[in-house]
Amino acid sequence: MSEQIAPLTYEGILEMVRQAHLRMDRMSEEAERRSKEAERKSEKVWAQIERTSKEVSALGSRVGEIVENMVGGDIVEQFQALGYAVTGYSRNKVFGIKGKGDDGEIDLFLEDGDVAILVEARTTLKIDDVKEHIEKLEKYRRHVEANGNTDKRKFIGAVATGSAAENVIKFAHRQGLYVIVQAGRTVEILPPPAGFVAKKW
Repeated sequence: MSEQIAPLTYEGILEMVRQAHLRMDRMSEEAERRSKEAERKSEKVWAQIERTSKEVSALGSRVGEIVENMVGGDIVEQFQALGYAVTGYSRNKVFGIKGKGDDGEIDLFLEDGDVAILVEARTTLKIDDVKEHIEKLEKYRRHVEANGNTDKRKFIGAVATGSAAENVIKFAHRQGLYVIVQAGRTVEILPPPAGFVAKKW
């Protein structure tokens, strides 16, 4: 037996229209809720970006302060006391062609007749920073040789920091790097362990 279809009445049409309006209202409310939620998330993201930007800027200033204190302090005299005839320096020495993979920047480049000391500054020194500086030293050596440079000097490395754990300092020394620490406005080359030999690139 076939199901009978109820006849369409004026009241039925009004109810259909009312239900359609209700559905549209609910959809509109949901869309508005999602829009506000997306707006709140967007505001949080932008706030986080702003905080991160300020933190990065502060870190850059801190690194600059460490380098400034090395230059303004007696770091040259300290290296001279270790037997290096440091006669000059340059900051933020850029080398290579950006984007080619052979580029880099050295925070402090100390000049000597026979060697040059390449210093990397970090606010807080980690083992990965030490490894990264070693890679930069190797890259700088390749850069000098690849460009037919007549610079026959050897390059040694040093890392400077405002804070480093004991194991990181030991790791840097084992890699043949000098470690420079900052305390207030003074900087000091930490005494290397017995048997320490600065690695030359």
